[in-house]
Amino acid sequence: MIKHSAYILLVMLTSLVNAQKRDQKPVDTSKVDTTGYVQYYIIEGDTIPHEAIDLDEVIILGRLNFKDKLARRRYLILRRKTRKVYPYAKLAADRLIALNERLENIDSKRKKKRYIKMLQKYMEEEFTKELKKLTRTEGQILVKLIYRQTGKTMFELVKEYRSGWRAFWYNNTAKLFSISLKEIYDPINVEEDYWIEDILQRSFQSNILKEQKTALDFSFYDLRNKWSDVTKTTTSKN
Repeated sequence: MIKHSAYILLVMLTSLVNAQKRDQKPVDTSKVDTTGYVQYYIIEGDTIPHEAIDLDEVIILGRLNFKDKLARRRYLILRRKTRKVYPYAKLAADRLIALNERLENIDSKRKKKRYIKMLQKYMEEEFTKELKKLTRTEGQILVKLIYRQTGKTMFELVKEYRSGWRAFWYNNTAKLFSISLKEIYDPINVEEDYWIEDILQRSFQSNILKEQKTALDFSFYDLRNKWSDVTKTTTSKN
Protein backbone atom coordinates (compact mmCIF):
# COMPACT_ATOMS: atom_id res chain seq x y z
CA MET A 1 0.00 0.00 0.00
CA ILE A 2 2.85 2.47 0.72
CA LYS A 3 4.09 2.08 -2.82
CA HIS A 4 0.56 2.83 -3.96
CA SER A 5 0.44 5.92 -1.73
CA ALA A 6 3.69 7.18 -3.22
CA TYR A 7 2.32 7.27 -6.72
CA ILE A 8 -1.01 8.62 -5.47
CA LEU A 9 0.87 11.70 -4.30
CA LEU A 10 2.56 12.11 -7.66
CA VAL A 11 -0.76 11.73 -9.36
CA MET A 12 -2.23 14.61 -7.40
CA LEU A 13 0.50 17.01 -7.73
CA THR A 14 0.18 17.53 -10.52
CA SER A 15 20.07 42.20 -22.29
CA LEU A 16 21.92 44.04 -20.85
CA VAL A 17 20.74 46.68 -18.38
CA ASN A 18 19.94 49.80 -20.41
CA ALA A 19 19.61 52.33 -17.59
CA GLN A 20 22.52 54.75 -17.50
CA LYS A 21 23.36 57.89 -15.58
CA ARG A 22 22.59 61.12 -17.41
CA ASP A 23 26.22 62.08 -17.76
CA GLN A 24 27.43 58.61 -18.77
CA LYS A 25 28.39 58.09 -22.38
CA PRO A 26 27.00 55.05 -24.26
CA VAL A 27 29.10 51.88 -24.38
CA ASP A 28 30.13 50.54 -27.75
CA THR A 29 29.52 46.85 -27.01
CA SER A 30 30.80 45.83 -30.43
CA LYS A 31 34.32 46.66 -29.22
CA VAL A 32 34.28 44.72 -25.99
CA ASP A 33 37.34 42.48 -25.70
CA THR A 34 36.36 39.22 -24.02
CA THR A 35 39.36 37.14 -25.06
CA GLY A 36 41.09 37.41 -21.68
CA TYR A 37 40.15 37.50 -18.02
CA VAL A 38 39.82 41.30 -18.17
CA GLN A 39 37.14 42.94 -20.28
CA TYR A 40 37.85 46.35 -21.81
CA TYR A 41 35.02 48.75 -22.56
CA ILE A 42 35.88 51.33 -25.20
CA ILE A 43 33.94 54.53 -24.55
CA GLU A 44 34.55 57.42 -26.89
CA GLY A 45 38.14 56.30 -27.52
CA ASP A 46 38.93 55.65 -23.83
CA THR A 47 39.73 52.07 -22.79
CA ILE A 48 38.28 51.16 -19.40
CA PRO A 49 39.12 47.76 -17.86
CA HIS A 50 36.29 45.77 -16.31
CA GLU A 51 37.85 43.05 -14.16
CA ALA A 52 34.69 41.65 -12.58
CA ILE A 53 33.61 38.27 -13.88
CA ASP A 54 29.99 37.23 -13.38
CA LEU A 55 29.86 33.63 -12.24
CA ASP A 56 27.13 31.36 -10.91
CA GLU A 57 27.34 30.46 -7.24
CA VAL A 58 29.34 27.28 -6.76
CA ILE A 59 29.53 25.20 -3.59
CA ILE A 60 33.00 23.81 -3.05
CA LEU A 61 32.63 20.27 -1.79
CA GLY A 62 35.64 18.68 -0.16
CA ARG A 63 36.65 15.07 -0.14
CA LEU A 64 34.47 12.78 1.95
CA ASN A 65 36.04 11.19 5.00
CA PHE A 66 34.45 8.22 6.73
CA LYS A 67 35.31 6.86 10.15
CA ASP A 68 35.27 3.28 8.88
CA LYS A 69 34.34 1.05 5.95
CA LEU A 70 30.84 0.50 7.29
CA ALA A 71 30.10 4.25 7.29
CA ARG A 72 31.37 4.49 3.72
CA ARG A 73 29.21 1.55 2.66
CA ARG A 74 26.12 3.12 4.25
CA TYR A 75 26.79 6.36 2.40
CA LEU A 76 27.11 4.59 -0.95
CA ILE A 77 23.85 2.72 -0.37
CA LEU A 78 22.12 5.96 0.61
CA ARG A 79 23.53 7.64 -2.49
CA ARG A 80 22.17 4.96 -4.78
CA LYS A 81 18.70 5.14 -3.24
CA THR A 82 18.65 8.96 -3.17
CA ARG A 83 19.62 9.27 -6.82
CA LYS A 84 16.97 6.73 -7.72
CA VAL A 85 14.01 8.48 -6.06
CA TYR A 86 14.97 12.17 -6.40
CA PRO A 87 13.58 12.47 -9.97
CA TYR A 88 10.16 11.39 -8.65
CA ALA A 89 10.28 14.05 -5.92
CA LYS A 90 11.25 16.67 -8.49
CA LEU A 91 8.40 15.53 -10.70
CA ALA A 92 6.00 15.81 -7.76
CA ALA A 93 7.00 19.44 -7.24
CA ASP A 94 6.69 20.20 -10.96
CA ARG A 95 3.23 18.60 -11.06
CA LEU A 96 2.15 20.49 -7.94
CA ILE A 97 3.12 23.84 -9.46
CA ALA A 98 1.41 23.01 -12.75
CA LEU A 99 -1.66 21.69 -10.96
CA ASN A 100 -2.08 24.80 -8.82
CA GLU A 101 -1.58 27.11 -11.79
CA ARG A 102 -4.20 25.21 -13.75
CA LEU A 103 -6.68 25.05 -10.88
CA GLU A 104 -6.42 28.82 -10.38
CA ASN A 105 -7.93 29.28 -13.83
CA ILE A 106 -10.80 26.85 -13.22
CA ASP A 107 -13.81 28.31 -11.44
CA SER A 108 -16.05 25.25 -11.22
CA LYS A 109 -15.36 22.75 -8.42
CA ARG A 110 -16.70 20.03 -10.66
CA LYS A 111 -14.24 20.90 -13.42
CA LYS A 112 -11.41 21.01 -10.88
CA LYS A 113 -12.18 17.48 -9.72
CA ARG A 114 -12.42 16.33 -13.32
CA TYR A 115 -9.02 17.83 -14.11
CA ILE A 116 -7.41 16.17 -11.06
CA LYS A 117 -8.83 12.79 -12.05
CA MET A 118 -7.56 13.23 -15.58
CA LEU A 119 -4.07 14.03 -14.27
CA GLN A 120 -4.30 11.07 -11.90
CA LYS A 121 -5.03 8.65 -14.73
CA TYR A 122 -2.17 10.00 -16.81
CA MET A 123 0.32 9.74 -13.94
CA GLU A 124 -0.80 6.25 -12.99
CA GLU A 125 -0.29 4.97 -16.51
CA GLU A 126 3.12 6.61 -16.81
CA PHE A 127 4.78 5.96 -13.46
CA THR A 128 3.01 3.22 -11.51
CA LYS A 129 5.22 0.39 -12.75
CA GLU A 130 8.42 2.18 -11.72
CA LEU A 131 7.16 3.31 -8.32
CA LYS A 132 6.02 -0.18 -7.45
CA LYS A 133 9.65 -1.26 -7.61
CA LEU A 134 10.67 0.97 -4.71
CA THR A 135 11.83 -0.66 -1.49
CA ARG A 136 10.70 0.44 1.97
CA THR A 137 13.77 2.62 2.53
CA GLU A 138 13.51 4.13 -0.94
CA GLY A 139 9.86 4.92 -0.24
CA GLN A 140 10.78 6.72 2.98
CA ILE A 141 13.52 8.72 1.26
CA LEU A 142 10.99 9.67 -1.41
CA VAL A 143 8.62 10.94 1.29
CA LYS A 144 11.41 13.12 2.70
CA LEU A 145 12.46 14.47 -0.68
CA ILE A 146 8.90 15.35 -1.61
CA TYR A 147 8.84 17.47 1.54
CA ARG A 148 12.18 19.02 0.46
CA GLN A 149 10.76 20.00 -2.91
CA THR A 150 7.23 21.07 -1.92
CA GLY A 151 7.50 22.16 1.71
CA LYS A 152 4.63 19.81 2.57
CA THR A 153 4.48 16.25 3.84
CA MET A 154 2.86 13.52 1.78
CA PHE A 155 0.14 13.33 4.43
CA GLU A 156 -0.64 17.04 3.98
CA LEU A 157 -0.66 16.78 0.20
CA VAL A 158 -2.94 13.74 0.12
CA LYS A 159 -5.24 15.45 2.62
CA GLU A 160 -5.29 18.66 0.59
CA TYR A 161 -5.98 17.05 -2.77
CA ARG A 162 -8.13 14.11 -1.66
CA SER A 163 -9.58 14.04 1.84
CA GLY A 164 -8.54 13.90 5.47
CA TRP A 165 -9.86 10.35 5.83
CA ARG A 166 -7.76 9.07 2.92
CA ALA A 167 -4.67 10.77 4.34
CA PHE A 168 -5.30 9.17 7.74
CA TRP A 169 -5.84 5.76 6.15
CA TYR A 170 -2.75 5.91 3.96
CA ASN A 171 -0.59 7.07 6.88
CA ASN A 172 -1.69 4.24 9.15
CA THR A 173 -1.25 1.69 6.36
CA ALA A 174 2.24 3.04 5.79
CA LYS A 175 3.07 2.53 9.46
CA LEU A 176 2.71 -1.21 8.93
CA PHE A 177 5.76 -0.92 6.67
CA SER A 178 7.60 1.44 9.05
CA ILE A 179 7.01 4.41 6.75
CA SER A 180 5.40 7.64 7.86
CA LEU A 181 3.74 9.92 5.34
CA LYS A 182 4.18 12.69 7.93
CA GLU A 183 7.96 12.42 7.76
CA ILE A 184 9.73 15.72 7.11
CA TYR A 185 13.15 16.49 5.66
CA ASP A 186 15.36 18.02 8.35
CA PRO A 187 19.07 18.15 7.38
CA ILE A 188 19.70 20.64 10.18
CA ASN A 189 18.94 18.17 12.96
CA VAL A 190 18.92 14.71 11.33
CA GLU A 191 22.29 13.36 10.24
CA GLU A 192 20.92 11.04 7.55
CA ASP A 193 19.06 13.97 5.98
CA TYR A 194 22.31 15.95 5.95
CA TRP A 195 24.02 13.12 4.05
CA ILE A 196 21.12 13.04 1.62
CA GLU A 197 21.62 16.77 1.02
CA ASP A 198 25.35 16.22 0.54
CA ILE A 199 24.56 13.52 -2.03
CA LEU A 200 22.17 15.83 -3.85
CA GLN A 201 24.64 18.73 -3.99
CA ARG A 202 27.42 16.49 -5.33
CA SER A 203 25.03 14.96 -7.86
CA PHE A 204 23.91 18.41 -9.04
CA GLN A 205 27.50 19.52 -9.56
CA SER A 206 28.33 16.32 -11.44
CA ASN A 207 25.22 16.73 -13.63
CA ILE A 208 24.00 13.33 -12.49
CA LEU A 209 20.77 14.90 -11.23
CA LYS A 210 19.02 18.01 -12.52
CA GLU A 211 18.81 20.55 -9.74
CA GLN A 212 15.51 21.93 -8.55
CA LYS A 213 15.59 24.50 -5.75
CA THR A 214 14.30 23.30 -2.43
CA ALA A 215 11.17 24.82 -0.92
CA LEU A 216 12.88 24.80 2.48
CA ASP A 217 15.03 27.51 4.05
CA PHE A 218 18.51 26.28 4.90
CA SER A 219 22.10 26.89 3.86
CA PHE A 220 24.27 23.96 2.85
CA TYR A 221 27.32 25.90 4.03
CA ASP A 222 25.84 26.08 7.52
CA LEU A 223 24.87 22.41 7.39
CA ARG A 224 28.36 21.35 6.39
CA ASN A 225 29.99 23.42 9.11
CA LYS A 226 27.64 22.10 11.77
CA TRP A 227 27.94 18.44 10.89
CA SER A 228 31.70 18.70 10.38
CA ASP A 229 31.98 19.99 13.94
CA VAL A 230 29.68 17.23 15.22
CA THR A 231 31.77 14.59 13.45
CA LYS A 232 35.00 15.99 14.87
CA THR A 233 33.58 16.07 18.39
CA THR A 234 32.29 12.50 18.14
CA THR A 235 35.60 11.28 16.76
CA SER A 236 37.63 12.97 19.51
CA LYS A 237 35.42 11.45 22.20
CA ASN A 238 35.84 7.99 20.77
